[in-house]
Amino acid sequence: MTVLPDDGLELAAEFPDATHEQWQSLVTGVLRKSGKDVEGAEAEDALSTTLEDGLRARPLYTARDTAPAPGLPGFAPFVRGARAEGSTVGGWDVRQRHTTADGAAVLADLENGVTSLWLVVGEGGFPVTSLGQVLDGVYLDLAPVVLDAGRDVEPAARELLRLYEERGVSEDAARGNLGADPLGHEARTGDVFDFTAAVGLARLCAERYPGLRALTVDALPYHEAGGSAAQELGCSLATGVAYLRELTEAGLSTERAFAQLEFRYAATADQFLTIAKLRAARRLWARVAEVCGVPAAGAQLQHVVTSPVMMTRRDPWVNMLRTTVAALAAGAGGAESVTVLPFDHALGLPDAFARRIARNTSTILIEESHLSRVIDPAGGSWYVERLTDELAHAGWEFFQGIERLGGQAAALRSRRLGQDLADTWQARTHKLAKRREPVTGVSEFPHLAEKPVERRPAPATPSGGLPRVRRDEAYESLRARSDAHLAATGSRPRVFLATVGPAAAHTARATFASNLFQAGGIEPVTEGTFEESGAGEVCLCSSDALYEEQAEAVAARLREAGASHVFLAGRPGQYPGVDTYVHAGCDAVAVLTAALDRMGVS
Repeated sequence: MTVLPDDGLELAAEFPDATHEQWQSLVTGVLRKSGKDVEGAEAEDALSTTLEDGLRARPLYTARDTAPAPGLPGFAPFVRGARAEGSTVGGWDVRQRHTTADGAAVLADLENGVTSLWLVVGEGGFPVTSLGQVLDGVYLDLAPVVLDAGRDVEPAARELLRLYEERGVSEDAARGNLGADPLGHEARTGDVFDFTAAVGLARLCAERYPGLRALTVDALPYHEAGGSAAQELGCSLATGVAYLRELTEAGLSTERAFAQLEFRYAATADQFLTIAKLRAARRLWARVAEVCGVPAAGAQLQHVVTSPVMMTRRDPWVNMLRTTVAALAAGAGGAESVTVLPFDHALGLPDAFARRIARNTSTILIEESHLSRVIDPAGGSWYVERLTDELAHAGWEFFQGIERLGGQAAALRSRRLGQDLADTWQARTHKLAKRREPVTGVSEFPHLAEKPVERRPAPATPSGGLPRVRRDEAYESLRARSDAHLAATGSRPRVFLATVGPAAAHTARATFASNLFQAGGIEPVTEGTFEESGAGEVCLCSSDALYEEQAEAVAARLREAGASHVFLAGRPGQYPGVDTYVHAGCDAVAVLTAALDRMGVS
């Protein structure tokens, strides 16, 4: 019951308070109607969703779902944000990524809403010698520059500092990050890179460039290797602690060492998990600062990037929706800088339209949705506060496991970390194969006739370390086989959908089967007869009642007509003549792979 102090009006006072147990009783009644005989807490558990890291999202959260007090924005433990004023009315820093020496594209971004640049230099990007060309015409005292140069970090950083001096930018006005990340480089490439350059740049920034940071703690390599949110958090903490040790051993004070780090995380289309991850990251880093004796230095600076793992190559237009949700989550989660990857990121170099949509995504959220005008908009939600707490504990546990192995470097070199990430991705791959985690436009509602989107190849990314995975990779492989078959023969592999009974009986399962087969590049044929379809395999689609009456006879007729394999869309049964049952929760990738193999599609 809420009481308004100004007039004493009691809202809903005439209604009795509902209890949690009453709600559970109502849930029990609904579930019993669907055939689930559970009650009380078991009924609530039946509606819960299992997440990675041993977490569960429950259907109802109340004030009983307590979590530690998040504190105030701008104060330890910084759960509610690193700054007391939040993202300010001007919004977060809109940071665009560039991998080619295209100065015109850089200027176009800056003139149309982008506020900082993320430049990939060296392997996977453009040469260090082109940095001046890329930044030609850029007001370096207004646009922060963040470098991502891998092994070339020192020459790239020295070149940027030279440009500052050459163009009259004062040391106090320089903003950004020089991008030293030895452990991130090792995670990407397997190439051990010592800390000498990173330490030297950190000392230089601490002494002369107050607005520049020297090191990036990039958690993307672990996210892109298939890691969970807690694993991403644990790896970032372990990396950050390793850098603190190196910097303090080199003579920097603890406060100055903390001030040299910027953290980079992935934002996915799971908006609540992303919000909780960013809030948990700040809480955990504040705990590290507290243990180090400098709690006020624990305000984590966060650069958040929309997840490359979720980007699809088929139906890439849907990526605009994914990145919008991810960017909203990043902003609501309190990120200082946000990079929205262009929708065609997975296909190669983005074109001008894709870059425009990417930068305008943040602009709409900031200017039209006013998201940045609210400090910690998710704060106070029992669900978000509880998820933040649970994720923080899971991330801290993973971090402690890395520390027991000897730290981040030792975990990488022992292959233990890689195996942990691989195990997580294997479990997720299983859900993707069964379409328990749907990918719109790929595993769900694919469009075989859509013309592919083509882009110029992007520079080859560094490799040799942890793998890079994508949610669409299994289905992409199947579709590529179908494309090759189309190019070689002029048609795609086909399956005939044999509908039995009236439309009301078969429409739902025919739609299901059509989506399933198209996900593997197999064209469903619904018109005419099986003999006219040009297909060698067939799928029966109808209701359970009609299957009992007609499935055996229809399968026999189709066999006589030449069907080499008979599917049935529905729960597995004992129908003679049926070879494979396809249903919700079946291993779609295995079914489709076997079908293409039988059809001779290589």
